[in-house]
Parts: sequence; C-alpha cells; structure tokens
Amino acid sequence: MVYEITDTSKVSTLFDGWEETLIWSCLQGIMGKIYANHSTAPTAAMAMIGDFTFFAGEPDIELVSYKPSWCTQNFMIMVPQDERWEKMITQHYGEKAKAVCRYAIKKEPDVFDREKLERAVAALPEGYTLSMIDEPLYERCKTQVWSADLVAQFPSYEDYRKLGIGAVVCQGDSIVSGASSYSRYKDGIEIEIDTKEEYRRKGLAYVCGAKLILECLKRNLYPSWDAQNKGSVALAQKLGYHYSHTYAAVEIWGY
Repeated sequence: MVYEITDTSKVSTLFDGWEETLIWSCLQGIMGKIYANHSTAPTAAMAMIGDFTFFAGEPDIELVSYKPSWCTQNFMIMVPQDERWEKMITQHYGEKAKAVCRYAIKKEPDVFDREKLERAVAALPEGYTLSMIDEPLYERCKTQVWSADLVAQFPSYEDYRKLGIGAVVCQGDSIVSGASSYSRYKDGIEIEIDTKEEYRRKGLAYVCGAKLILECLKRNLYPSWDAQNKGSVALAQKLGYHYSHTYAAVEIWGY
C-alpha cells in the first residue's frame, strides 16, 4: 500500500541531511506531495513535485512503481537517496530509464555581489526589454513549450503572484528568455531558467538570472540553483554561485 502523508513530521527524518529545496517545499506543505509505505510508521517515502521525485528510506518497490492519478505527465526525474534506490528504479523501468548526472550548487546566502549583478542587468543588449512576470506574461509563458516550465508549477496566476517570482526578456511581444521560480519553499525559491533556442548564447539568461537573484535578495528569499548540465553550472558560477557535487538521477521516459 502507498499512503499520501499530510503530517510530514512522520517522514521528515527519512530525508534528513538532504539539502534539496524541492523536498523542503513538500515537507513544509507549500508545494508538492509526499507518499510513504505506511501511514503512521513509514520506513520509505517519496517527495513529488513537478518533474521530480525523491526517494528516501529503505527501498520500496511499491513506491518506485506508484504513479498518482493526478500525475498525467510521461516524463519524470527520479532522484535516489542511495545506490539501492537507483538500482531498484533502473531495474523496474528498464528501457524507459536513463541514468544521468546532475550538479548540486552550494547554498551560500551571502555569496552574491549585488553590484556585479546590477551591472549584468544594465548590460541588456539593445532591442530587448526586461520585465518582471505579471499576469499577461505569466499567461504568455504557458503558451510555448520552451517557456512553460517558468510558471508550470503554479496552476493560476494568483498562485504565482502569492508564491512565485520571475523575470523575462522580450523582443517585441515575444518572450525569448526567462528566469523564474520552479518551486517555492519557506525561505526561498528553486530557479528555473530557459532561453528560446535561437536566442541562446546572447547573454540573455545571464541578465534574467541576475535580475531574479536581485529581486529575491530584496524579498529575503534565497534563490537556490540546481544544474542539469555543465552549461548550467557555468552560468551559475558566472552569477556568483559555487559548484558543490555531482549526484545521480534517473530520467524516466514514458512514465
């Protein structure tokens, strides 16, 4: 049996030491859901939010194979707490599973050089405009596949207004790059950053990232960063972050 856990104190110790804001969002009851193998004394749990599922505790095949009815997507990034979970995930999903490396970035609240970030924002190339995401921009982000993840975890603009924050670069009426909150936890956000393919390598993501970090600092929110690839690590470092470590994940295609 798999149980949805609303009293997250029952599972919090299973995730101890895991510095992942997506898990914190679930444990704090702000976003996402947590499931476990027992309602009152669980030995295994998973935290689900957006495209991510994190597995903790003793490996449990029922959790690995469980897909809630509300989860209609066909792609998931599964993050195992250890090699036992990773082995169980890859064996269960077989050809649907692709083992990948992701890159954790250090969480250092006082690391940012505000003047450098302000100079980055001021260096927006001519012909582009930079705006914070309001309701019309929120709706426009949802209309394109490449930009949807900037706001996708917030079902309505009202949800985004309360919990989200983001900036986009436009050329005319078209959004071409953006940095926004993929998720929200009590003390900060997890950053999602995307640029339309034909506008990459123009410095637009750097401008958006700098603007978002500055706005987070004004609101006493920590702008957490987790990198999918080395390019994302390089951009994070340019913005002032420091690389922490590489960790294993499993992408599930046809979930």
